[in-house]
Amino acid sequence: MRLSVRTQYALRAAAELAAAAPGLPVPAERIATAQRIPRRFLDNILLQLRRAGLIHSQRGPDGGYWLARPAEEITLADVVSIMEGAPQDNEVFHGVAEPLGDVWTALRDHEQATLSEVTLAHIATGSLPPL
Repeated sequence: MRLSVRTQYALRAAAELAAAAPGLPVPAERIATAQRIPRRFLDNILLQLRRAGLIHSQRGPDGGYWLARPAEEITLADVVSIMEGAPQDNEVFHGVAEPLGDVWTALRDHEQATLSEVTLAHIATGSLPPL
């Protein structure tokens, strides 16, 4: 699986929000600094996550971002699908290579299953489930 830098940054930002106190706004500057994400890039990512309903935001001096649901209810697959969209099966294999299609499908299914098992709470606490 190849994730864009944008998606990797989104996962890191979401993990930072998961590690914060629930419902307490985290300033974008704090996320950017802690995760070494360029601020302008982060602002666009946070906007996309907010529009998708994954996070909430508040403006002002006490403003920032926080998760819209508990970290235990948000999987890595949720973040990846917001940033990358739904995976597409565009590859068609012919002749002797036809079984490769089944291999790629199995790989994608395994990746999706793994991303669906791991939540932001797992990442924030460093306690991954058995993979």
